[in-house]
Amino acid sequence: MNEKEAIAEILKKALEELKINLKEEEISKFVEVPPSIDMGDYAFPCFFLAQKFQEEPHEIAIEIREKIREIPEEFEDIETSGPYINFFVNKKNLVSQVIYEILAKKERFGKPKLTEKNRAMVEFSQPNTHKAFHVGHIRGTSLGESISRILEFLGNKVTRANYSGDTGMHVAKWLWCYTKYHSKEKLRNDESWIAGIYVEAMKKLEGNKKFQEEADTINWALEGKKNNKLNQIWKKSRRFSIDSWKKIYKELNVEFDVQFFESEMEKRAKAIAYELREKKIASKSDGAVIVNLKKYNLGVWVLLRKDGTVLYSAKDLALAEKKISKYKISKNIIVHGSEQNLHFKQLFKTLDLMKFQIKSEDVGFDLVRLPRGKMSSRTGENILYSDFMKEMTNYAKKEIKKRLKTKPSAFPSQVQEREEKISKSDLENRALKISIAAIKYSMLKQNPNKNIIFSKEESLNFEGDSGPYLLYSYARAKSILKKSKDKKQQNQKEDSSMELENEETKLIKILSQFPEVVLNSGKNLNPSLIANYSYKLAQSFNEFYHSCPVINSKNEDFRIKLVKSFVQVMKNSLDLLGIKILEKM
Repeated sequence: MNEKEAIAEILKKALEELKINLKEEEISKFVEVPPSIDMGDYAFPCFFLAQKFQEEPHEIAIEIREKIREIPEEFEDIETSGPYINFFVNKKNLVSQVIYEILAKKERFGKPKLTEKNRAMVEFSQPNTHKAFHVGHIRGTSLGESISRILEFLGNKVTRANYSGDTGMHVAKWLWCYTKYHSKEKLRNDESWIAGIYVEAMKKLEGNKKFQEEADTINWALEGKKNNKLNQIWKKSRRFSIDSWKKIYKELNVEFDVQFFESEMEKRAKAIAYELREKKIASKSDGAVIVNLKKYNLGVWVLLRKDGTVLYSAKDLALAEKKISKYKISKNIIVHGSEQNLHFKQLFKTLDLMKFQIKSEDVGFDLVRLPRGKMSSRTGENILYSDFMKEMTNYAKKEIKKRLKTKPSAFPSQVQEREEKISKSDLENRALKISIAAIKYSMLKQNPNKNIIFSKEESLNFEGDSGPYLLYSYARAKSILKKSKDKKQQNQKEDSSMELENEETKLIKILSQFPEVVLNSGKNLNPSLIANYSYKLAQSFNEFYHSCPVINSKNEDFRIKLVKSFVQVMKNSLDLLGIKILEKM
């Protein structure tokens, strides 16, 4: 039983004596962590009980406390403070329990006891062929990978899926521009060249009805596979686009189990649209096939254009059918840009009308902006992934070299291990890992539904709320362990008479919160909870590091185990965020 469960049990009994019956789960969700350690380890607010008691919350807190006659051994004290009941955990018991559990379970620390295993498919990233893979794609890719890792950690069987648009109007526009203006150019396996043609197409097509009709004709021919020359250009340019993603996903530490393409869904999508008409779920309107969802406040969802070409709405129905029939999933999770929020509400409602027995959830994320404004594949106002990473790693190299010559101010004492030389390959490797950590953390620490203004300088700040700061904290802790001469057996119970410093107590308390943070992150499909926890953990470790000497101290054995515990939990946290660790910075 964890502390929250113990608190819920204590409060349930006290409330029953006061003729208030609440389930432990109801009580537990109100238990919170106070902002200051002086206010206890956990607090229970009594505001929501005011109506039941017909009293002021501070009076309710006193009445409940009076009914708690014996303090269980898990707690040192239980006090009231205004409308709150504050619980102080027994620190000595907590120390032994937390450190023993972390060092015994290691990478399994925080995993719950499995009650049921869901077969979940997480669909994310979704770059389109014939367009740029730009900075904005990194957010969805990082978010989807982290959600997949968290769900796996919590016991789910996860299939990572990528679904890319390789056909449809955007491809038709690219083919129109290439065949009309670049037909004498050899197709190039060049991300920048391919993206450039799409941008050119959008600019030339804007407001030109004749050109748009030509692109519509190509779209119709592409879907019907009736033009062999066009099909060959499509296949080759499509392959070049897909090839460019492989290096990107390797760097981002992402590997998909299955890759779906829109072109694979077209035939079945059109059939589903006609089937829905027969079942009266869909209807014909002005020549197009639609699903009228107005009575659900979801507007009209178009499946087929009036020329019979299929839209990605119908393709998403075909994809959902394939996911369920072939992969036997029980949970369908889709990570997507927030501009598609309505689309996925329409998709899930239509699946309900089709009697699909599957739990579907979507995670919409907002835009990534650069300081100068919004990115767009249509206008070319974006930074290609390859150019962006080159800029990031060059900046990271400068920061690494700077720190090889000067002592970092964030870590002023204890272990001063500095390197004066570094090989070119090692510098490249560190710079890439630090850059990826900087990018991922800056995108994952924000709630998905918030816009991000990405700053290279802030994300690569080694001493702020950043990915490099987390990596540096981990590396410094590893440096302490490297210098330690501790050879004693791990996982020993600590001397109960040992007095703990405030920084030690705070660090242990934060370490103990990891399982609950992971569980809440999984329930809410929100990696920002783990990202922000990781920063809080790093801050606490550095406060401990600054105030509590480890090597040759009176409590060296205990503090070495505490450092080992921090290393393990930070490693677990970073792994759930999809961030690779560095032993040296």
